[in-house]
Amino acid sequence: MTPQIPEQPEAPVIPAEPLPPIQSRFLFVDVAALRAKQLKRGARVRIDETEHLPKKAERVAMEEVRRGLVYYNVPEPKAPRAESHE
Repeated sequence: MTPQIPEQPEAPVIPAEPLPPIQSRFLFVDVAALRAKQLKRGARVRIDETEHLPKKAERVAMEEVRRGLVYYNVPEPKAPRAESHE
């Protein structure tokens, strides 16, 4: 019987260039909240400077989003359905 080697988690996908800053504060909060949830579940921090890193996951997530290190997608708005009047 051969021992199984556990798979190493994939390295985080960090953009080659920082993404443009988020203009909407509501989108910023949504993206940072989702990233904080990932960090609380064990995701790796994408900031190299660990010396001045905040302790709370929410603050780390906000800093990552501010620096453009987090990918996000904004879904296209759905077209309103035409109501049929009979």
